[in-house]
Amino acid sequence: RFNWSELIPLRLWGRTLGLQTENSQFLLEGMPFRIFGGSMHYFRVPREYWEDRMLKMKACGLNTLTTYVPWNLHERERGKFDFSRNLDLEAFLSLAAKNGLWVILRPGPYICSEWDLGGLPSWLLQDPEMQLRTTYKGFTEAVDAYFDHLMPIVVPLQARGPIIAVQVENEYGSYAKDPHYMTYVKMALLKRGIVELLMTSDNKNGLSFGLVEGALATVNFQKLEPGLLKYLDMVQKDQPKMVMEYWTGWFDNWGGPHYVFDADEMVNTVASILKSGASINLYMFHGGTNFGFMSGALQGDEYKSDVTSYDYDAVLTEAGDYTSKFFKLRQLFSTIIGQPLPLPPMIESKASYGAILLHQYISLWDVLPSLLQPIKSELPINMENLRLNDSSGQSYGYVLYETVIFGGGHLHSRDHIRDRAQVFVNTMYVGELDYNTVELSLPEGQGFRQLRLLVENRGRVNYGLALNEQRKGLIGDIFLNEAPLRNFKIYSLEMKPRFMKSLRHTSGWSAVPDYFVGPAFFRGRLWIEHQPQDTFLKLQASSFFFFLLLFCFGWEKGVVFVNGQNLGRYWKIGPQETLYLPSPWLLKGSNEIVIFEERTAGRIIQSVDIPYLGRTQYVD
Repeated sequence: RFNWSELIPLRLWGRTLGLQTENSQFLLEGMPFRIFGGSMHYFRVPREYWEDRMLKMKACGLNTLTTYVPWNLHERERGKFDFSRNLDLEAFLSLAAKNGLWVILRPGPYICSEWDLGGLPSWLLQDPEMQLRTTYKGFTEAVDAYFDHLMPIVVPLQARGPIIAVQVENEYGSYAKDPHYMTYVKMALLKRGIVELLMTSDNKNGLSFGLVEGALATVNFQKLEPGLLKYLDMVQKDQPKMVMEYWTGWFDNWGGPHYVFDADEMVNTVASILKSGASINLYMFHGGTNFGFMSGALQGDEYKSDVTSYDYDAVLTEAGDYTSKFFKLRQLFSTIIGQPLPLPPMIESKASYGAILLHQYISLWDVLPSLLQPIKSELPINMENLRLNDSSGQSYGYVLYETVIFGGGHLHSRDHIRDRAQVFVNTMYVGELDYNTVELSLPEGQGFRQLRLLVENRGRVNYGLALNEQRKGLIGDIFLNEAPLRNFKIYSLEMKPRFMKSLRHTSGWSAVPDYFVGPAFFRGRLWIEHQPQDTFLKLQASSFFFFLLLFCFGWEKGVVFVNGQNLGRYWKIGPQETLYLPSPWLLKGSNEIVIFEERTAGRIIQSVDIPYLGRTQYVD
């Protein structure tokens, strides 16, 4: 049994030794220590809930918090850095210290994490020769500029804060394109004042390829294969064993099931890891949400984008509630830790505010003249290279490409759509183009007509060898009757707060007809009488509301905004059916809800008190 009551950040302020390795164990300030960690990402959790989740970590028996740092949020535009509000990393780390949690910081620059482009900013892809995660000059110069702003926040929180270890990059052994890159990242950290223990993190297959001298290797897995921890011993002898990512669940893709991982199997594996003498970090302890357009994607045999929820079937739910995994782990940890665990905090009740009527709409075609200024170009331009955002391009959302055609015929994308395009002639919907559908027949017509392609970036791949190919929009020529289309008007639909505010005040909103086909914006009001509570927005009709079905044809695909906050994407193919709406984003009284629907609009959405994450399937 271990008694770590004295080994907490506020009692060891100004420590001199920090976390060290000696033979096969960790020492913290010279005393034996084991890491019982859990992952929680500040950028996936409303700031108002950070402390609640940390207290639940402590009540579970954990002593360490791990977090990634997302470069693409902190430097959305090149040279403009944001560490404020929900991105206040210093406040987050200081709050961890206040609540008795040590921190393992994972600053990247690449983080994976089912996050768009693995946390790398999309403006890096403006360079046609860019080689991400290598010592290519254009990449290292950008990393250096970012670390020059990040590290002055981090460095003071080492000896006089909670940081006891810093990870060098992330799972580089699965990428391994440049043998000099890991040394570059390590030196970039050391030169800027990082003095705490360095670590790497890889799965079994990448373990030996992701090593860098001077950093402790750690391993990631879900199933404890025979000999796996012994293999870690072989890779680095006489060092403490650490599981940096023990995967407590799994993430979901659009069109797939909601994955769950058996709680008993998870706890038994954790017990086996601890029995072997290893330290552990639970990935995830609390997953949270991929708010906005930030979810990533996978590119294997086919492209699969990730859902908005990052519930992950983790120890806490997406909304921070307890699961059976929490109480089973708490029981396990309590048998190892030599002092009583804190009582688990009370959970916050959830609200069901009922049906919300979306009573007004405005077509995208009516928005164009008043709110959006087109970019004119002879050739199609990919999203990242549009002349926007102080030359940083467009990162997320949609792009509308318009050109003039004469007659109809055979439209072919040559696989240049990233990731999905709705095709219109004037305002008439013709069909969709994506990775699987690369050609359409355009109807014949009189005279000149507008051909419109509304292209959605569904999320950049965040893992694997295809990171350099993640440009979005139209990435090459589109052909009509074998001739490349030319002379485009290009409209950026990034749906940033300024655009959404302008949309609120634009003229042209009108009553929603009984049936309407998008793309269009819809809005309504949620009235809350008392103190707001967390809720979940459901965008599919329920039989309970059968009396409204005449007016509700069901929402198909789009994005939801509440009081200007982008909750994320919805899509009728599932598995996710509800979007998490945290109470700090709600107001007592009137709350504005705006939905951008790409295709078939409903008339109502429902506020419910239980999430619906879809049909479940156990992880094999």
